[in-house]
Amino acid sequence: MILDDFRKITMLDWLESDLALTVNHCEPASSDASFRRYFRITLPDQQLIVMDAPPDKENIGQFIKVAELLRLTNVNVPAIYHQNLDDGFLVLEDFGSHSFLDKLNTDNATTLYSRALDSLLMLQTNTDINTCALPHYDEALLQRELGIFEDWFIKQSLNIEIPAAIWNNVCNILVKSALEQPITCVHRDYHSRNLMVLQDNSVGIIDFQDAVIGPITYDLVSLLRDCYIALPQDQIVQWTAQHYQKLKQANRIACDHPLFMRWFDLMGLQRHLKAIGIFSRLNLRDGKSGYLKDIPRTLNYVMAQARAYPELAEFHDFLQRHVLPKFPYQHPESQ
Repeated sequence: MILDDFRKITMLDWLESDLALTVNHCEPASSDASFRRYFRITLPDQQLIVMDAPPDKENIGQFIKVAELLRLTNVNVPAIYHQNLDDGFLVLEDFGSHSFLDKLNTDNATTLYSRALDSLLMLQTNTDINTCALPHYDEALLQRELGIFEDWFIKQSLNIEIPAAIWNNVCNILVKSALEQPITCVHRDYHSRNLMVLQDNSVGIIDFQDAVIGPITYDLVSLLRDCYIALPQDQIVQWTAQHYQKLKQANRIACDHPLFMRWFDLMGLQRHLKAIGIFSRLNLRDGKSGYLKDIPRTLNYVMAQARAYPELAEFHDFLQRHVLPKFPYQHPESQ
């Protein structure tokens, strides 16, 4: 807490002394699962967001690089007004406080998700992946992310072991499926908490600093099988099919629809296993227990896909026998 307070004092001193801004009010805007914090500052004539990203823990240069890249694709990301790379502060355009998760209802869902899918299509079709110099979502990264589930959820949260043969089979299937897909620019966290509803009801995109070049279904499944909100299955099927057709028309994919859906399902399984591991790690390592409430929804996705594919039957049986009985939160399938 003392260190956090010192960083806030340093931030305000930079804003007022170095930038000569008159800060009438400063309040927390949000925090996330990383070490970044965000403050909303009120000036005499406007409000802005200040990112606090400790340089020893966060790569603020990567945020700037990806913001510039995404702006070239015409998606809506916050403008960067001032930079302090030494101390780890950025002054950003304020996209407001209303995320998809806050504003979504039955009346606006179609409009909001149509705009989010349009923005995703721009990102996937307007990025020159050969020159953007983003890291690749390679086998090592995919395996490392899957390891988060085994380590932090299976071993540390539940104190059980998954048989190596079962786990190796899961990893091999998911990694192979991911690597055989066409590649594109991948936001990596394209979901309801990182899509902002702006005053004109357009979509603002945040939290993009971990972008990579990777599987074309990744952001689509992140959006439609969201860890924080469950969309109706028939709507997911419809929007996925529509996006598939648009990607095909843009010559970004050449596969048939059943193969695309297999990629979509297995990419979602990889992402959801990683997310469950991260939620567990946030609880055990960082004391952020609030993320535990998102595990049942995410585990429900995992169970559904493990059940849908015969080659994952042993994994589904393991989860059914050993994970669900030990998991301390009610599983959505039993509600």
